[in-house]
Amino acid sequence: MTRKARIIAASLALLLIVPTLAMAGKEARERADVDEQYKWDLSHIYATDADWEADYARLEAMLPEITGWEETYKGHLGESGEELLAFMKKNEELESLIERLYSYAVLKWHEDLRESAYQNYTQKVQMLLTQMAAATSWIQPELVAIPREKLQALLDNTEGLKIYQQSFDDMWRTQEHVLSEPEERILSLAGDVASVPADAYRQMTDADMKFGTFLDENGEEVEMTQARYMTYLQNPDRRVRRDAYRVYYDGYETYIHGTTSTYQGVVYRDLFYTRARNYGSCAERALDSDNVKVDVLENLINTINMNFAAVKKYNQIRKREMGLDTLYHWDYYVPIVSELDEEVPFEEAVATIQKGLKPLGKQYLKDMKAGFEGSWIDVYENAGKRSGAYSWGAYSLPHPYMLLNYENTLDDMFTVAHEMGHSLHTFYTSSNQPQVYGDYTIFVAEVASTTNEALLMHYLLEHEKDKRKRAYLIDHYIKQILGTVYTQVMFSEFEKVTHEMAERGEPLTQDALNAVYGELLNKYGGYEITYPEWAQIGWSRIPHFYRNFYVYKYATSYAAATAISRKILDGDKGALEAYLSFLKSGSSDYPVELLKKAGVDLSTPAPIEATCKLLGELVDELDRLLQES
Repeated sequence: MTRKARIIAASLALLLIVPTLAMAGKEARERADVDEQYKWDLSHIYATDADWEADYARLEAMLPEITGWEETYKGHLGESGEELLAFMKKNEELESLIERLYSYAVLKWHEDLRESAYQNYTQKVQMLLTQMAAATSWIQPELVAIPREKLQALLDNTEGLKIYQQSFDDMWRTQEHVLSEPEERILSLAGDVASVPADAYRQMTDADMKFGTFLDENGEEVEMTQARYMTYLQNPDRRVRRDAYRVYYDGYETYIHGTTSTYQGVVYRDLFYTRARNYGSCAERALDSDNVKVDVLENLINTINMNFAAVKKYNQIRKREMGLDTLYHWDYYVPIVSELDEEVPFEEAVATIQKGLKPLGKQYLKDMKAGFEGSWIDVYENAGKRSGAYSWGAYSLPHPYMLLNYENTLDDMFTVAHEMGHSLHTFYTSSNQPQVYGDYTIFVAEVASTTNEALLMHYLLEHEKDKRKRAYLIDHYIKQILGTVYTQVMFSEFEKVTHEMAERGEPLTQDALNAVYGELLNKYGGYEITYPEWAQIGWSRIPHFYRNFYVYKYATSYAAATAISRKILDGDKGALEAYLSFLKSGSSDYPVELLKKAGVDLSTPAPIEATCKLLGELVDELDRLLQES
């Protein structure tokens, strides 16, 4: 009935935000201690909680009216174009109200997950949404029941209605999976139950989970947090890395029975909806929302599986440069050129990003500056804050919002560029599309973010002639590809295998999940990384699994962004205009078609193969630079 506000998380490689060692011995600061200039301003949505509560009361009071829509409109939506248009507008007004309420509640909650008031706000909206979904479950079956020729005539002959053409085309495309009215009502009532596994997982891992302490390189006791984990895996002291790794995984191992249950729940949820809607597999149902065939996912996995040679060589280089006989997983994230691992304060990152994205033109830079200066961004970690990074957008909001946990590293600078790509994609879509197409799918979302990263990396490499510094940047580039493409495909393969197990009726026990994940770790590491036995529970720390078959889009998007950024940098005629037009397109066409207009055809293996080739070239250059310097 309505789309909830969209949340676009950063890729896992960027999700593990890293703090500086300056904070290593300190507990996370409270939110009140963070300077106001580094906080987002949610008063742009609602000035006060009282305003939110007033709007919620208004929405709650609308429920009887919405329940009465069935009696008023059922059987009449196809009688006239004017009647149908009025109904579509009424529904959009409702969507706008829900988006504002939901966005404010969730964003306030994410400031501090320990704050029960905003968790309560979020749950209240979710429960009301479930009731409204049940009350409006008759709508899609009603529209599908209107003869296509008749409905098309209404679209063609009613002023203001033709704009919904793509929306109705998409409805007709999935018509065979729309159930009867009573069946749709039952599915809508399952909404609250279906959200429980993901909600429980977030509570366990973000609010309840404690990781314990370990000793840093100075012998000082350090409390592990989600945001600090990656810092200590980059520590030059191998003992510190090993201990940090162990403490971190101990936290997840403590909750392994719970996370096994939540993952089982999310897979069985997917299987329930797949069978209810008569799809052949969970993957088919998930990809169909973007009008993408399962062949695209299978081709992606197969292509990556045929291109591990560069991964193997990279890990051999790492082992050689670090002087190790055995490369353990906790050795993997240490910068090969460690002495160049310098801090990047937030203000410096912003300035560098603005220089790096100049190829996108003056208007893009102007709009990006407005985002940096307009209280869009919540910059630093505080106690209880949601981990990771994301951009949040909804058509009815005054502008997008960005959550960061910035800790002064090169990774963090790329995260800022990444999330600003999402935010400006949202900004341009909302500014140029009608509400019906005012969002976009994750399939295309990661193109905007990754194009920003590619342009930033090009700028940094173009201005770096020192061989050791250049090697450092290339190492970072390689890890971006490995994290955003190879790792995400590994996660996708894990999802595919475990969902297929459930489809065959095989139990998803902890041991079974560990076995699948352990095998994939070794394969995707080129059989050059040694993993301790407890690393097999690594699947339990991946929040992306709670949005089924989502992460493969990072890999396809990265390939598309690589191609687009290259066209722009090479000055291809019309490339920039085509890309900016793509950013303004929202969901006005199917995602694969939108990308074709931007100059990339993801229905073929060519973009993925080109990215694998790029990885090989970067690994070869890294090897040469390290041996020459």
